Amino acid sequence: MNVDPYFSRLVLGPRLGVFLNAHPGLELELVNRDQLGDLVADGFDLAVRFGFPRSSGMVARKLLESRIITVAAPSYLKKHGRPLSPRELEQGGHVCILFRDAQTGRPFSWEFHKGRKKLELQPPGQLTVNDAGSLHSVCLAGYGIAQMMALGAGQMLADGRLVDLFPDWPDERFPLYALYPSRRHLPAKTAAFLAFVASLNSNPA
Repeated sequence: MNVDPYFSRLVLGPRLGVFLNAHPGLELELVNRDQLGDLVADGFDLAVRFGFPRSSGMVARKLLESRIITVAAPSYLKKHGRPLSPRELEQGGHVCILFRDAQTGRPFSWEFHKGRKKLELQPPGQLTVNDAGSLHSVCLAGYGIAQMMALGAGQMLADGRLVDLFPDWPDERFPLYALYPSRRHLPAKTAAFLAFVASLNSNPA
Protein backbone atom coordinates (compact mmCIF):
# COMPACT_ATOMS: atom_id res chain seq x y z
CA MET A 1 0.00 0.00 0.00
CA ASN A 2 1.29 3.43 -1.03
CA VAL A 3 0.05 5.69 1.78
CA ASP A 4 0.06 9.43 2.44
CA PRO A 5 2.53 10.02 5.33
CA TYR A 6 0.16 12.26 7.30
CA PHE A 7 -2.64 9.74 7.17
CA SER A 8 -0.33 6.84 7.97
CA ARG A 9 1.27 8.47 11.00
CA LEU A 10 -1.58 10.29 12.66
CA VAL A 11 -4.74 8.40 11.68
CA LEU A 12 -4.08 4.94 10.30
CA GLY A 13 -1.06 3.89 12.38
CA PRO A 14 -2.65 4.16 15.84
CA ARG A 15 -5.58 1.96 14.77
CA LEU A 16 -3.95 -0.40 12.29
CA GLY A 17 -3.67 -3.16 14.89
CA VAL A 18 -7.45 -3.49 14.90
CA PHE A 19 -7.44 -4.30 11.18
CA LEU A 20 -4.50 -6.70 11.36
CA ASN A 21 -5.91 -8.57 14.36
CA ALA A 22 -9.16 -9.03 12.45
CA HIS A 23 -7.27 -10.49 9.45
CA PRO A 24 -4.49 -12.67 10.91
CA GLY A 25 -3.73 -14.34 7.57
CA LEU A 26 -3.07 -11.07 5.74
CA GLU A 27 0.37 -9.51 5.27
CA LEU A 28 0.45 -5.77 4.79
CA GLU A 29 3.34 -3.53 3.77
CA LEU A 30 2.85 0.22 4.14
CA VAL A 31 5.11 2.54 2.15
CA ASN A 32 4.80 6.22 3.05
CA ARG A 33 5.30 8.49 0.06
CA ASP A 34 4.59 12.14 -0.64
CA GLN A 35 4.22 11.38 -4.35
CA LEU A 36 1.93 8.84 -5.95
CA GLY A 37 4.39 7.59 -8.55
CA ASP A 38 3.48 4.69 -10.86
CA LEU A 39 1.39 2.19 -8.90
CA VAL A 40 1.62 -0.59 -11.44
CA ALA A 41 5.34 -0.27 -12.18
CA ASP A 42 6.14 0.01 -8.48
CA GLY A 43 4.07 -3.06 -7.62
CA PHE A 44 1.45 -1.47 -5.38
CA ASP A 45 -2.07 -2.87 -4.95
CA LEU A 46 -3.48 0.42 -3.70
CA ALA A 47 -2.66 4.05 -2.90
CA VAL A 48 -4.32 6.21 -0.25
CA ARG A 49 -3.87 9.93 -0.87
CA PHE A 50 -5.33 13.20 0.35
CA GLY A 51 -6.51 15.74 -2.21
CA PHE A 52 -8.48 15.64 -5.41
CA PRO A 53 -7.02 13.03 -7.79
CA ARG A 54 -5.65 14.09 -11.13
CA SER A 55 -7.14 12.60 -14.23
CA SER A 56 -5.54 9.20 -14.92
CA GLY A 57 -6.35 5.61 -15.74
CA MET A 58 -6.64 4.82 -12.04
CA VAL A 59 -9.92 4.12 -10.29
CA ALA A 60 -10.48 6.84 -7.67
CA ARG A 61 -12.80 6.14 -4.74
CA LYS A 62 -13.42 8.78 -2.09
CA LEU A 63 -13.09 7.23 1.37
CA LEU A 64 -13.71 10.17 3.69
CA GLU A 65 -13.37 13.91 4.16
CA SER A 66 -11.68 15.89 6.89
CA ARG A 67 -12.59 19.36 8.06
CA ILE A 68 -9.79 21.93 7.72
CA ILE A 69 -9.18 23.96 10.87
CA THR A 70 -7.06 27.01 11.64
CA VAL A 71 -5.39 26.59 15.02
CA ALA A 72 -2.87 27.98 17.47
CA ALA A 73 -1.53 26.99 20.85
CA PRO A 74 -2.69 28.91 23.94
CA SER A 75 0.90 30.13 24.46
CA TYR A 76 0.85 31.78 21.01
CA LEU A 77 -2.49 33.46 21.70
CA LYS A 78 -1.24 34.73 25.06
CA LYS A 79 1.73 36.39 23.35
CA HIS A 80 0.17 37.61 20.10
CA GLY A 81 -3.56 37.79 20.78
CA ARG A 82 -6.34 35.99 18.95
CA PRO A 83 -7.21 37.09 15.39
CA LEU A 84 -10.81 38.16 15.11
CA SER A 85 -11.20 37.30 11.42
CA PRO A 86 -9.30 35.32 8.78
CA ARG A 87 -8.44 38.54 6.93
CA GLU A 88 -6.12 39.55 9.78
CA LEU A 89 -3.79 36.68 8.86
CA GLU A 90 -3.03 38.25 5.49
CA GLN A 91 -2.11 41.62 6.97
CA GLY A 92 1.17 40.43 8.51
CA GLY A 93 0.31 40.92 12.16
CA HIS A 94 0.41 37.20 12.91
CA VAL A 95 2.92 34.41 12.44
CA CYS A 96 1.62 31.76 10.02
CA ILE A 97 3.17 28.35 9.39
CA LEU A 98 2.81 27.35 5.74
CA PHE A 99 2.53 23.81 4.37
CA ARG A 100 3.97 22.81 1.00
CA ASP A 101 1.71 21.07 -1.51
CA ALA A 102 3.61 18.01 -2.75
CA GLN A 103 1.83 18.15 -6.12
CA THR A 104 2.59 21.77 -6.99
CA GLY A 105 5.71 22.41 -4.92
CA ARG A 106 4.14 25.62 -3.59
CA PRO A 107 2.60 26.35 -0.19
CA PHE A 108 -1.13 25.71 0.07
CA SER A 109 -3.31 28.79 0.04
CA TRP A 110 -5.50 29.17 3.13
CA GLU A 111 -9.20 28.76 2.49
CA PHE A 112 -12.16 29.53 4.74
CA HIS A 113 -15.65 28.25 3.92
CA LYS A 114 -18.99 29.16 5.47
CA GLY A 115 -21.90 27.78 3.51
CA ARG A 116 -21.57 29.32 0.04
CA LYS A 117 -19.13 31.97 1.23
CA LYS A 118 -15.43 31.32 0.56
CA LEU A 119 -12.26 33.25 1.36
CA GLU A 120 -8.91 32.31 -0.15
CA LEU A 121 -5.86 33.95 1.40
CA GLN A 122 -2.10 33.90 0.90
CA PRO A 123 -0.78 34.70 4.36
CA PRO A 124 2.90 35.58 4.64
CA GLY A 125 5.07 33.09 6.48
CA GLN A 126 8.75 32.78 7.38
CA LEU A 127 8.47 29.00 7.86
CA THR A 128 7.20 26.44 5.33
CA VAL A 129 7.08 22.71 6.18
CA ASN A 130 6.14 19.61 4.20
CA ASP A 131 5.58 17.19 7.08
CA ALA A 132 2.51 17.04 9.31
CA GLY A 133 4.54 16.05 12.35
CA SER A 134 6.64 19.19 12.01
CA LEU A 135 3.54 21.32 11.45
CA HIS A 136 1.94 19.98 14.63
CA SER A 137 5.05 20.24 16.81
CA VAL A 138 5.92 23.79 15.76
CA CYS A 139 2.33 24.92 16.24
CA LEU A 140 2.03 23.17 19.61
CA ALA A 141 5.23 24.89 20.74
CA GLY A 142 3.51 28.25 20.26
CA TYR A 143 5.48 29.53 17.28
CA GLY A 144 2.57 30.36 15.02
CA ILE A 145 -0.86 29.72 13.51
CA ALA A 146 -1.39 26.73 11.22
CA GLN A 147 -4.06 25.23 9.02
CA MET A 148 -4.39 21.46 9.38
CA MET A 149 -6.87 18.65 9.07
CA ALA A 150 -9.14 18.01 12.02
CA LEU A 151 -8.62 14.32 11.29
CA GLY A 152 -5.57 13.51 13.40
CA ALA A 153 -5.84 16.64 15.57
CA GLY A 154 -8.98 15.85 17.57
CA GLN A 155 -7.21 15.00 20.82
CA MET A 156 -5.08 18.14 20.70
CA LEU A 157 -8.25 20.22 20.41
CA ALA A 158 -10.09 18.23 23.07
CA ASP A 159 -7.38 18.64 25.71
CA GLY A 160 -6.79 22.32 24.94
CA ARG A 161 -3.29 22.07 23.45
CA LEU A 162 -4.67 23.67 20.28
CA VAL A 163 -7.48 26.20 19.86
CA ASP A 164 -9.78 26.32 16.80
CA LEU A 165 -9.58 30.02 15.94
CA PHE A 166 -12.50 30.31 13.53
CA PRO A 167 -15.26 27.83 14.44
CA ASP A 168 -17.67 30.10 12.57
CA TRP A 169 -15.92 29.08 9.31
CA PRO A 170 -16.51 25.33 9.59
CA ASP A 171 -17.14 24.13 6.06
CA GLU A 172 -13.81 23.59 4.28
CA ARG A 173 -13.21 19.89 3.61
CA PHE A 174 -10.27 17.92 2.24
CA PRO A 175 -10.90 14.45 0.78
CA LEU A 176 -9.04 11.16 1.14
CA TYR A 177 -9.08 8.92 -1.93
CA ALA A 178 -8.12 5.34 -2.65
CA LEU A 179 -6.53 4.81 -6.05
CA TYR A 180 -6.11 1.42 -7.70
CA PRO A 181 -5.52 0.16 -11.24
CA SER A 182 -8.78 -1.55 -12.21
CA ARG A 183 -12.40 -1.94 -11.22
CA ARG A 184 -12.18 -5.61 -12.10
CA HIS A 185 -10.84 -8.33 -9.84
CA LEU A 186 -10.39 -6.15 -6.76
CA PRO A 187 -8.82 -8.60 -4.31
CA ALA A 188 -10.78 -9.35 -1.14
CA LYS A 189 -7.82 -8.20 0.96
CA THR A 190 -7.84 -4.81 -0.78
CA ALA A 191 -11.60 -4.45 -0.41
CA ALA A 192 -11.32 -5.24 3.31
CA PHE A 193 -8.63 -2.60 3.78
CA LEU A 194 -10.70 0.01 1.91
CA ALA A 195 -13.71 -0.69 4.12
CA PHE A 196 -11.55 -0.32 7.22
CA VAL A 197 -10.07 3.01 6.09
CA ALA A 198 -13.51 4.37 5.22
CA SER A 199 -14.72 3.48 8.72
CA LEU A 200 -12.05 5.63 10.40
CA ASN A 201 -13.98 8.82 9.73
CA SER A 202 -16.70 7.70 12.15
CA ASN A 203 -14.18 8.00 14.98
CA PRO A 204 -11.60 10.59 13.89
CA ALA A 205 -8.42 10.96 15.87
